Amino acid sequence: MKAASYVVWSVLFSAVMMSACYKHPTDAGPGAATNLTVGTVQGSIKVGMPASDVATILGSPNIVTTDEKRREVWIYDKVSSSRVDTANSAFGTLIILGGSTSQNQSSSTQKTLTIIIKFDEEKKVRDFAYNFTQF
Repeated sequence: MKAASYVVWSVLFSAVMMSACYKHPTDAGPGAATNLTVGTVQGSIKVGMPASDVATILGSPNIVTTDEKRREVWIYDKVSSSRVDTANSAFGTLIILGGSTSQNQSSSTQKTLTIIIKFDEEKKVRDFAYNFTQF
């Protein structure tokens, strides 16, 4: 019975270790969505930069459209939400009497980042803007 238990634990341990090493294709890497920050836009995106460099830095845009002169406009739109739940509890007991208190709190934050990059006829950045909100 011990040998079977050892095998089961070995398989479970191996599965956990392999899953920790697995990298989903959409995980961080060159051009990943995790690069979409105000700091990245401010520090990396420059007027005159080729579209290929923008794609390397920010990844693929969510929306590609054209303006009135048929020049490309790339739009990146990122929304993230986080929720923090906290619980405090206390319990006291005497031989006959008991008592309990519990307090739950929750807070949530939502952030949005929209980046608009306008290209000229040569596919170089002619203008860009961004909007960041947090609530």
